[in-house]
Amino acid sequence: MDRRTGRLGRILGRITSWPTGRARRLVRALRTRRGQRRAFQLVVALTVLVMLPPAWLFVSTDGRLRTVADAPAEPVAVVFGAGLEADGTPSVYLADRLNTALELYHLGKVKAFLVTGDNDRLSYDEPDAMRDYLLRHGVPADRIVRDYAGFHTWDSCDRARRIFGVTSALLVTQGFHVRRAVALCRSVGIDAYGVATTQPRDTTWYYGAVRELPAASEALIDVLFKPNPTFLGHKVSSLSRWQ
Repeated sequence: MDRRTGRLGRILGRITSWPTGRARRLVRALRTRRGQRRAFQLVVALTVLVMLPPAWLFVSTDGRLRTVADAPAEPVAVVFGAGLEADGTPSVYLADRLNTALELYHLGKVKAFLVTGDNDRLSYDEPDAMRDYLLRHGVPADRIVRDYAGFHTWDSCDRARRIFGVTSALLVTQGFHVRRAVALCRSVGIDAYGVATTQPRDTTWYYGAVRELPAASEALIDVLFKPNPTFLGHKVSSLSRWQ
């Protein structure tokens, strides 16, 4: 019994002392010139890895961001989902996107709408809420096409091209998201320009901007590996008349 207890104690001692011992060796290594050089190289490499995706977004979307006033005329406005209120109506952020798309429509900059969002359950339906909003603001029903499987920006862009046949469009979203949307849609073959909403920046806006840092890395991976969206399905030709 004592022998077993002693062996167990030695094992537990090794386990509990492992992090401390590793930390001590790391500290000793950092005191050497070679260790400091390796640590510096590691920091530089990590910095490059973190900054590469955002840098790619800025470079790949250079010259592709517009305001409502200077946006080119395109057949379709793609409006991305941005959440619903408890009563199922568009959130403040989604309403801003829809209002910006309506401005483009009334100025003759777009002819039709592709509203793409989340409908993963019966009680949550972004595309229908977006359609209802546009209908209430005077857009004819035959100019609104719904994508119920726009679960992610990549899914929305890939489906816009492969399922709905969109080849040229204005993408309407918030400023923190617009570069990623443009980069992803262009990567699937859509001649896309981004139009950002102009609502005041609040806490939610800045939270979205911070969230874009890891999202940029995910976007770059999507562009490199081009995964299939969550759902594909049959092609829909409703937008072809406006192309």
